[in-house]
Amino acid sequence: MQDNTYRHPRAGWPGRLFAALANCARFAHLRQAVMSRLPFLTLHSDVRDVVYVSWLVDAAAAQKLLPPGVALWQRDGKTPFTVLTYRHGHFGPALLGPLRRRMPSPLQSNWRLYLDHTPAGAPDVPCVYFLKNIMDSLPHALGTRLFSDILPTHLANAMTLDVSAKQAHCAIAGGAGSAPPLDVQAAIGGGKALDGHWQQLFGSWRDAVAFLACQDAAIASVPRNGKLVFGEIDLPVDLDQVQALTALRADCGLLAQLPPLSAPFAFLVPKVPFKALSERLL
Repeated sequence: MQDNTYRHPRAGWPGRLFAALANCARFAHLRQAVMSRLPFLTLHSDVRDVVYVSWLVDAAAAQKLLPPGVALWQRDGKTPFTVLTYRHGHFGPALLGPLRRRMPSPLQSNWRLYLDHTPAGAPDVPCVYFLKNIMDSLPHALGTRLFSDILPTHLANAMTLDVSAKQAHCAIAGGAGSAPPLDVQAAIGGGKALDGHWQQLFGSWRDAVAFLACQDAAIASVPRNGKLVFGEIDLPVDLDQVQALTALRADCGLLAQLPPLSAPFAFLVPKVPFKALSERLL
């Protein structure tokens, strides 16, 4: 399975301290014992500029990255692998109301596979498996590591997301840390048509977008106890607002482990409200 041990992107004693905190199983056990008895703090963000890039990859190779008992969605030996990179809009507790506008808006990138069905103990909803999570903010990266299990977050040494009227570009540089590299350049526009591999699996551009973007939950591995964590989200993507992208360059640090069987399929979600609704161990 994927190793999500945190390594800080810059050398020195502060980085070693941050890594020790991020990987501290004792703190995580204590936090779980306390927070499992409290109501979940719903988080809200007005997300924008969501760049989705997906590849059909070898399903057997992808299955090796999942824990035992987790069923991968696949057809004819192929399964989608998606990287979505976006800018938060004042990411913070929903209970803050208008005061949430004072919260920062970090960049985030989620790397995921799609499940055939949810594991035992979880409701039967469209669900993904989080392979990687990268952010450009140290407080957010450490915060998700210390106070959540669902996001195996890594801090980028440098991270950019630029979306203009004509192009979208997102890049991640890991430095000496554990964030994997990414470099995507895409032109906005082009026809809403699928190539042969994608069309064979999904039929239409809109159906492919709906499958890749409209997910209600995620799971991730919890190495300290060998369990899975399940989190529900609310992400009401308006399919009529989604824009086609033509990938000009799409380099991703996991493609060596997930050999692509198709050209990249990309699209842009200009904006979408996001809520994190729950999190619990299975």
